[in-house]
Amino acid sequence: MAQTYVEKIAQKFTVGLENGQKVRAGDYISIRPAYVMTHDNTGAIIPKFRTIGATKIANPRQVVFTIDHDIQNKSEKNLQKYAMIEAFAREHGIDFYPSGRGIGHQVMVEEGYTWPGTMAVASDSHSNMYGGIGCLGTPVVRTDAAALWATGRTWWQVPPIAKVELRGNLGTGVTGKDVIIALCGFFNHDEVLNHIVEFVGDGIREISLDDRLTIANMTTEWGALAGVFLVDDVTIDWLRQRAAYIQTRSLAGVPSDADGNGIHPRINDDRIAQLEEQLPNLRADADAFYAKELTLDLASIQPHVSGPNTVKEMTSIADMRNRHVKIDKAYLVSCVNSRVEDLAEAARVVRGKKVADGVEFYVAAASSEVQAESEKRGDWQALLNAGATPLPPGCGPCIGLGKGILEEGEVGISATNRNFKGRMGSREAEAYLASPAVVAASALAGFIDFPGEWATRQTLGEVKINEKPRQKTTNITILDGFPESISGELISCHQDNLNTDGIYPGKYTYIDDFTAEQQAGVVMENYDPQFQDLAQEGDILVGGFNFGMGSSREQAATALKHRGLALVLAGSFSETYKRNALNNGFLTIEAPELVEDLKQQFGTENLTVRTGIEAKIDFRKATLRTADKEYAISPVGTAAQELVVDGGLQNWVKKNL
Repeated sequence: MAQTYVEKIAQKFTVGLENGQKVRAGDYISIRPAYVMTHDNTGAIIPKFRTIGATKIANPRQVVFTIDHDIQNKSEKNLQKYAMIEAFAREHGIDFYPSGRGIGHQVMVEEGYTWPGTMAVASDSHSNMYGGIGCLGTPVVRTDAAALWATGRTWWQVPPIAKVELRGNLGTGVTGKDVIIALCGFFNHDEVLNHIVEFVGDGIREISLDDRLTIANMTTEWGALAGVFLVDDVTIDWLRQRAAYIQTRSLAGVPSDADGNGIHPRINDDRIAQLEEQLPNLRADADAFYAKELTLDLASIQPHVSGPNTVKEMTSIADMRNRHVKIDKAYLVSCVNSRVEDLAEAARVVRGKKVADGVEFYVAAASSEVQAESEKRGDWQALLNAGATPLPPGCGPCIGLGKGILEEGEVGISATNRNFKGRMGSREAEAYLASPAVVAASALAGFIDFPGEWATRQTLGEVKINEKPRQKTTNITILDGFPESISGELISCHQDNLNTDGIYPGKYTYIDDFTAEQQAGVVMENYDPQFQDLAQEGDILVGGFNFGMGSSREQAATALKHRGLALVLAGSFSETYKRNALNNGFLTIEAPELVEDLKQQFGTENLTVRTGIEAKIDFRKATLRTADKEYAISPVGTAAQELVVDGGLQNWVKKNL
């Protein structure tokens, strides 16, 4: 069976495949990623690890700790947390990078944990960035991280995969940030929501690795679960230069992970040579299936600005100039756009000039190494001479922490990845996103601008949706204790984008002694007060598309389980909701065709409908049958079955310690 590049990587890191089994999108698998990174949230994961009864790390070489989020916070409480994390790392032999070394995702790339053709996960949504170097990077929740520490593996459902073909070449002054802003703003109807994106096409040859990291990083904001570039000569050349750079610095006495000869354990000539030999296999098969195929004409892109307060709206720099949007603050910080190339780009704009009166311009390198190299090149000093305020290498204002956050009524332009309302400070502020050059130029002008002759140009792109061929799936292995089938009446809650507040009201989230019965009694309270009267134990709930979006509260999954629902079907799910559900032993299954049929049959006037339709889900055959129709569903593999049988991830971990 033909596979995409992502499916091939997943195949390599799947545990317990049956003989001859090929991994494909939709499969539930048990994965053992090469690495799992956690940052400041390590402090919250350690007690989870201990609660499940674990006392040692299954594979200390698999785990990486980086301190990066709240490093400006010098309070005794925060410093004690950092010291506790470092002591835990030392006790268990875990690689630890302290406050000041850099943002975790950048460290993962610099130190070779994100190797092309491998899989690395992190308890952070921007682990997508690893795809810029051809590594499948995807986020996990904290419970998954604790399970990985304890057992070396966790579960994953391979998402649908989309192909994005980048055609042609970028024009002068146009960067990778402009590409991802265009993708988010042009394809802004959830085209890649909860998909993994594979970037291909002749256009990627001209995109630097730094720009690839930027594009992959912001696939998170586009709605994707990962964004992966093919491995090519650009990747190999970057690795060669990186290996030589590490060796030179190490032999000059700069501390690093390299040995006495300056040879890095993960980025070295021998490993790069092996990678070159593998290049023909590091790509999709010619006839691999993609759920969607998108194309973007790079030549049609010009500098754009995203926002305010959403990545789904983009405005050309020509139009922004006409609007004359005054700014109060400018930011060149974060994991998406604070690498050497980015700082150099901004320095070229500001060299010999001064930041406008009334504008605060903040800069922070993605890592201490990036800052050192930028200082060596003179770019860092050029930024400071222009009036920029330096911050330590970390997340800081990108997540509304530390110095320089947006105050009420202020307008900011930033080279970060998120401009959601309240993300960088006050909810009463406005935030725009742009490339480092546009941010720097705007800091000089005092309003959003980028010098040059920019005419409004139409972005050119297309999207094609492919119908998935029905697989001949029969005789799926069923574990002892897992049912071969489930039957129940379908109860329809048609709303798309039903968020976790609708499913489980936020006012109950932090009532720690709320019982299972109490959870069951308030479920769907904000969505439909009639739900409690209509739902019956054993019903199969059918939601709309993107079910469970919003906050990460796990009670939105457990409350439906406690209410006695057999499982939830939906057109699609928020990935976080899906993980929270299965981590608590509760099944979610995508059935988009069924959802569309129910909407057509029952309409959308009533929020909750008892359909009177009895359905049988046959797990061995991977089908859902009503009296009138049979639907194919993705197989519920043994990785998912184990969690249902064991009652959730914590019990599974305890059993496997």
